Amino acid sequence: MFSDFSRSQLQQWIRSGDLRLDGRAIAKPNHRIAGTETLSLNVTLQAHSDDQPEAIELQVLYADEHLLMVNKSAGLVVHPGAGNPTGTLVNALLHRYPDLASLPRAGIVHRLDKLTSGVLMVARSDEVRLRLIEMLQARQVKRSYLALVWGQPDAANTINAPIGRHPVDRKRMTVHSHDSHNAKPAVTHYQVRQRYALVSLLDVDLQTGRTHQIRVHMQHIGFPLVGDPVYGQRIKKLPSRSQSRPTAPSLLQLQQFSRQALHAQQLRLQHPISGEKLAISAALPEDLQTLFKALDDESSG
Repeated sequence: MFSDFSRSQLQQWIRSGDLRLDGRAIAKPNHRIAGTETLSLNVTLQAHSDDQPEAIELQVLYADEHLLMVNKSAGLVVHPGAGNPTGTLVNALLHRYPDLASLPRAGIVHRLDKLTSGVLMVARSDEVRLRLIEMLQARQVKRSYLALVWGQPDAANTINAPIGRHPVDRKRMTVHSHDSHNAKPAVTHYQVRQRYALVSLLDVDLQTGRTHQIRVHMQHIGFPLVGDPVYGQRIKKLPSRSQSRPTAPSLLQLQQFSRQALHAQQLRLQHPISGEKLAISAALPEDLQTLFKALDDESSG
């Protein structure tokens, strides 16, 4: 009857006497009912955290009473944490949609790295939040990215390599063996969209959603993302004279690109309530547009 709320939340309200049976408090959540009773719920939803609303620019790509899709900008942290207590996507959402304060993490059900831009979905009720989490776990949400990597990988490939915490640097992730107990299965599919002299533009689809998955997998096969401050590398030498050679401005832009060149370009899923097919896309941010234009101009020249 109260599908907007999780089982654990309902159990708490039963124990506290807020969820009543024919006006009476119920002693235990497993109390058996005949089927003709009336259940009533009278509660004031409490904020899940002390995070404060902040007037931070927020681009909304899709919105209805159940679901939001936003375009997260590069540099915006998703959740408040020890190093970023304010100025996050959560703070921006709470300012524009105050009702999200009653949901864990303001309704955010997945995340993007701080320096990754693109589409991110937000639930507007606990019912939708739980359904979206189930859909993510069942791989019913298709996530597509654009990634610019150093080098010339195969035209298309699937990377099947478990990912877990680095044994020494706990802030990093790394590939483990398939029999490791310290990693989770991770599968990434990619296809080359465009090749340039030193780099390649890839369309990437995630089958799983591990922390830093694309960044770790591309480094693992020898083609790290341009600009990646953790898993990347700077180009060490130019191509020989017999190879195509980029102009100095283009090479400089590649070397000085200040974040991983990764953009969550589209989310595809069935609406968790209506069942409508959704395909929500986010336009390329200005920094990637400028970089790709320089590469295209160099290639056509």
